[in-house]
Amino acid sequence: MTEVPLFRDGERCGQSKGVSNMTHDEPPSGGFSTPVGSRRTFFHWITLAAAGVVGLGLAFPLVGTLVSPAFSRRRREWVDVGGVEELPAGRPTQLDHVTTVRDGWLEAKSQKAVWAVKQAQGEVKVFSPICTHLGCGYRWDETEKKFLCPCHGSAYDINGQVLGGPAPRPLDVLPSKVEGGRLLVMYQDFKSGLSKSVEV
Repeated sequence: MTEVPLFRDGERCGQSKGVSNMTHDEPPSGGFSTPVGSRRTFFHWITLAAAGVVGLGLAFPLVGTLVSPAFSRRRREWVDVGGVEELPAGRPTQLDHVTTVRDGWLEAKSQKAVWAVKQAQGEVKVFSPICTHLGCGYRWDETEKKFLCPCHGSAYDINGQVLGGPAPRPLDVLPSKVEGGRLLVMYQDFKSGLSKSVEV
């Protein structure tokens, strides 16, 4: 006995009359359609990209502000140590002052002293108050006309040149300038025991 298919005229299995034979994976004939979800995904990635650009734009300055002080070199400022007219020509004068040192995130004020020598022409030379041998403080001896270190006997002339003792180099000269009749000095620390000036 032969079985008769239970289909109506014009129908196929799984298909009702009047419905085209199209699967979900096939685009409709006669045109192109955007796959479901592709437009939403596109705008999602555009939004993420824009947010990333904005985030990086804000993060770089912030990170730079927080991190850069840790890598920046110790910074000092110009300090007014007195009037140039008050300095006697040809005689070293010890000048005390307060200097501010910025090291990373730290800011410290400390009492310092320098030796200033006013030349006959009016120019001023400023020396660090530390002996270049082992870092002791020295003084000017008016009788001998020398800078003398009491620790190990190093001696320097009025221009800072070594006259005797174990000092490996002349006295360290500090940056200085004259503005409006005032002597400005930038204090620096140098390593002792070396033949050349090396800032700490």
